[in-house]
Amino acid sequence: MKLLGKSLDTTAHSVSSPIAICRQLETGYPRPQLQRSQWINLNGSWKFSFNDQGNWKRPSDISEWTHTIEVPFAPESERSGIGDTNFHPYCWYEREFEVPIDHQRVLLHFGAVDYEASVWVNDHFIGGHEGGHTPFSFDITDFLKPGTTQRVTVLAQDDPHDLAKPRGKQDWLPEPHSIWYPRTTGIWQTVWVECVPETYISKIRWTPHFERWEIGFEASMAGAKCDDLYIKVRLSVDDRLLVNDMYEVVDEDINRRIALSDPGIDDYRNALLWSPEKPTLINAQIQLWRGGFLIDEVKSYTAMRTASIQRDRFMLNGHPYYLRLVLDQGYWTDTLMTPPSDEALRLDIELTKRMGFNGVRKHQKIEDPRFLYWADVMGLLVWEEMPSAYRFTRKAIERITREWEEVLDRDSSHPCIIAWVPFNESWGVPNLAETAAQRHYVQALYYLTKTLDPTRPVIGNDGWESTTTDILAIHDYDSQPDRLAKRYGSEVKLSDLFESQRPGGRILTLDGYPHQGQPIMLTEFGGVAYTRPTDTQADRAWGYDRSSDVCDLQLRYHKLLNVVNRVEMFSGFCYTQLTDTFQEANGLLYADRTPKFEIAAIASATLGHETLTEISECAVQPQCSGAWQS
Repeated sequence: MKLLGKSLDTTAHSVSSPIAICRQLETGYPRPQLQRSQWINLNGSWKFSFNDQGNWKRPSDISEWTHTIEVPFAPESERSGIGDTNFHPYCWYEREFEVPIDHQRVLLHFGAVDYEASVWVNDHFIGGHEGGHTPFSFDITDFLKPGTTQRVTVLAQDDPHDLAKPRGKQDWLPEPHSIWYPRTTGIWQTVWVECVPETYISKIRWTPHFERWEIGFEASMAGAKCDDLYIKVRLSVDDRLLVNDMYEVVDEDINRRIALSDPGIDDYRNALLWSPEKPTLINAQIQLWRGGFLIDEVKSYTAMRTASIQRDRFMLNGHPYYLRLVLDQGYWTDTLMTPPSDEALRLDIELTKRMGFNGVRKHQKIEDPRFLYWADVMGLLVWEEMPSAYRFTRKAIERITREWEEVLDRDSSHPCIIAWVPFNESWGVPNLAETAAQRHYVQALYYLTKTLDPTRPVIGNDGWESTTTDILAIHDYDSQPDRLAKRYGSEVKLSDLFESQRPGGRILTLDGYPHQGQPIMLTEFGGVAYTRPTDTQADRAWGYDRSSDVCDLQLRYHKLLNVVNRVEMFSGFCYTQLTDTFQEANGLLYADRTPKFEIAAIASATLGHETLTEISECAVQPQCSGAWQS
């Protein structure tokens, strides 16, 4: 069996070419924080058919396979081999695969299927899952046929008009408009098979406890129940051994705090801390023993990192840390929400850091775990945001809550994630200011998130109409830097800001929920559109404002960032946005990841290194006449 995963000590490679010419790589291990040696990647060619009438209920009903699709790319994407963007609520998939003879138990994993999946193996129904952004698995051992190939069949149901499900930026109209993008139907993340022993490690969770210099470790067992089980945990950084402990398993679970050697000296601690500037990862080897026999072994990693709020500042590892984020939609022209390759993910992270940003706000998307893995490895902070539903109904509440819990369960061990965002701009709660039930819902998800993960800040409703929140996040697309300086400058009283300002046409804090000293951040601004003169779709380009040429775009970016970097009340910002995304042309990069002007100039503005005089002089240089390369 071929092991396709990357080793945990993989380092980032320097990549600077546009995504259009990225070399194709095999998909890395789909679950980076719990890696096993025996697994089979089921991505590739599958049989496929639409069934718009929905009259096929089981595999035996399928009258014909009309297409071949390249999984994990959605049928709307060009890379799938289909590229059909019409409304198709029912999609069927099927492929054959082989399992090694020496298997004990076999698990079938799906990274994500949008929106509801039903799964059969060898014509036996084995289960289903609802939720388009989270993983699910089945033990298929008892449905396998000995000595022959196996067959998996999947029905994906995704009503394109259902606004009561978490759908993020997926458009409900036939053609993408405004800030909405093409739909993603069916399988859009890796499908894979894993071989495990009769009793195996099913889940791991890491929680750093900076103040006690400890690493929280939780593990769950699954499969056949048995006594005399022990977990052995070995933690190391490079060649340095930190921990080599063994714990008895009680009731199929382990929950321990692993104390690290701590002399209490900052210089010593700093060598082990994770940050964007020095992303130190702690490699973990986890073994499951029964008596004197090793029965299961996995690789993982964690980090010593803390994210918190102290009065009006965000704190990383106990020190104030200014957040320079960029809005990242996570789309590619020919693959939509699915990353084209591991190399494409690394390229996005490398370009983001080279442009001076230390993090991203992943907007309306739960990103592939491989992105979070590379953010952990390369050192990029991530705000993770739940894709919105657009109706406030009991069904929408149930769906969002269930899927959000699955998101927290999947991703809470990643050190790169420093904040959770359940709601954006009151989407899904459109009458938040007037309706108590909607306010209670926002507060409920805030407190649920804090309950399931008390170690990170939670932004209750990013943008405006804040209720309970750890960070007061403001969206303001005013294109005039002078007006931004006047609105948020040092002479402005906070009481006046929250009483009178409505930058998005909405009040910033709801009555009864005044600003209580939390950090204030400008978490969406900019959005200046610019397209190449040769772009045939330039007339469809959308943005909050528009530049006539690349010189004007550079000048606008520098002026905006000059003001925002100097606003004392801000403890961070998030610029809109990283890349052009379909008709939304307000990226610092084109959709193919080519910079619109020099990366060094972008970074200088992002970091606030230039004065207004230097910016003006830079903007009139002759080389501004064309698009610049990186």
